[in-house]
Amino acid sequence: MHWVGPIVAIGSVLVGWFAFANAVGDDGVGFALFIGAASILLMAWSNLLSTRALFLERFFGGLDRMYRWHRWYGAIAVGAMWLHIENVDDVKGIRGASKDIADAAEDLAETGSTLLYILVGISLLRWLPTRWWRLSHKLLVLPYAFACWHFYTATKPYANNSPWGWWFTGFMVLGIAAWIYRVVWRDMIQRGAKYRVSNINQDGATLTIELEPLDQKIEQRPGQFAFLKFAKRGLLEPHPFTIASSPEEGVLRFLIRDLGDWTHNLMQSVQLGDRVTVEGPYGSLHPLPDDPAIKTVWIAGGVGITPFLAALKSLTSLRVEKPTLFYCIRSRDDAPGVSALQQAANDGLINLHLHVSSEGTRLKPEDIIRNVGKEGLVGAHAVMCGPSPLIRAIRPMLHANGVSQVHVEAFDIRTGIGPDLSIDIELLVNQVRQWVSVRRAYETTND
Repeated sequence: MHWVGPIVAIGSVLVGWFAFANAVGDDGVGFALFIGAASILLMAWSNLLSTRALFLERFFGGLDRMYRWHRWYGAIAVGAMWLHIENVDDVKGIRGASKDIADAAEDLAETGSTLLYILVGISLLRWLPTRWWRLSHKLLVLPYAFACWHFYTATKPYANNSPWGWWFTGFMVLGIAAWIYRVVWRDMIQRGAKYRVSNINQDGATLTIELEPLDQKIEQRPGQFAFLKFAKRGLLEPHPFTIASSPEEGVLRFLIRDLGDWTHNLMQSVQLGDRVTVEGPYGSLHPLPDDPAIKTVWIAGGVGITPFLAALKSLTSLRVEKPTLFYCIRSRDDAPGVSALQQAANDGLINLHLHVSSEGTRLKPEDIIRNVGKEGLVGAHAVMCGPSPLIRAIRPMLHANGVSQVHVEAFDIRTGIGPDLSIDIELLVNQVRQWVSVRRAYETTND
């Protein structure tokens, strides 16, 4: 089912070619018009996927894959817009509005294209702190709206009140409505469930926090994640984390690694009693198979252990075959959840294999084959969660040895190119802010 969504999205774009196949004008005008329309439709789909609508998860394979397609559609849309601007010229057909309005809309679209390139460049370079990046990302609606207005008012082979006109206009309205739903309704009005921080434990670079509900709690299953928004300066933007607690517990537990400016701020400022807004749950990762007779193989790296920790309590009530867990960690002293996993292994709930890089016992594909056996991998329920290099190294071996499907969670709401300088810039900004504060205090004292 996870290919249904991408196929429908691409199909809705490609079918638009027939609206411009017979366009009259300069050479290649049909392609130029089509690629411009494709850019707008892809941006509409990108906006729709950013809503995190639960019904779409089934057709795109979970929220992590939805965001992957969200980024791809956005990137291709930028390239398509550039091709449209470089190729379109004289077009003969049905005018969408008066010449003055169409010319003004075209000028606005050219300004929007420049703004689009700037905002996309900001998104690709992981330099800005998260709160600034998210603000710049929300502004992408402006070039999209400018492009839609230009497309609607420009000369085309069809009228705006024709079937093709309704087709493209419908997608344009859908894209704007999706942005309003996400940014206005979900981020400002219906934000999520209210929780407060009830327990904090920091062990090295890993922070464990527990949240207790203030009103209605969310109903999750093992393997799902939620977006957290803290009512503190620098932490107001929602951030996704996998839920480490089981559904049977009365709290939500999260294991958070210090990996970026947002998590770094959280480590420095979180306190007991802090109010937290929780949006979710999301995700389609299933640590446990539907058929209890199927062999289960878990592979985790670092804080990727969280969905498996959430599934431990379910093992006591479900009659499933004992999962075999391969847990990759840097050191035993800096490994989230090791004590709980060792206790589960002692209780006979899991087969635990620790692979500690500081001790030279990195996980290799042959380690899994040796401990599970080639016959054991055939038709097994394999679940992976951890760093991308780990998944890329192990996944081909699982498929080659008879695992029909490898369930993976590799969620990254923000990706890009180049080094992640967000922490360094955040620290620099804080230093400048402190310097300005000291300077003002000095000037006030002297006055």
